[in-house]
Amino acid sequence: MEKIDEQILLTESFDVHQDWETPIPGFYIVASRDLSKKSVADFTDAESVELALLLKRVRKAMSEALGIEVVYFFENEDTEHSFHFWMFPRHAWMNQFGPKVQSIRPIIEFARQTMATQETLAEVKEAAEKMRLVLKEG
Repeated sequence: MEKIDEQILLTESFDVHQDWETPIPGFYIVASRDLSKKSVADFTDAESVELALLLKRVRKAMSEALGIEVVYFFENEDTEHSFHFWMFPRHAWMNQFGPKVQSIRPIIEFARQTMATQETLAEVKEAAEKMRLVLKEG
């Protein structure tokens, strides 16, 4: 699959970008720019405030720009990567997997196996562009 390197926003402490391993439009990762940070518990108070406001800003833009009504939020601390936070959208096609958090892994596997098409990659890029425009304005 083509690597999707779609950054939508860069702040002093964080990078918000499309998850390039999973071609789901609107699936964003908020990562710390300080690679030594592994957990939200590692942040200064100022970074914690920046993160909270950033999550709110990106989530609002997901609604405004992409019409995403439901998002699941995850921080995964048992990874080899530095701090990152998933903003996982719920699209109508995902209903076949159920509405609970247990549905996320099967959705990701389905997306990786069946959605790595030029059409979906174009949708991912278009969603990222829409987000950049909305976030630039706000």
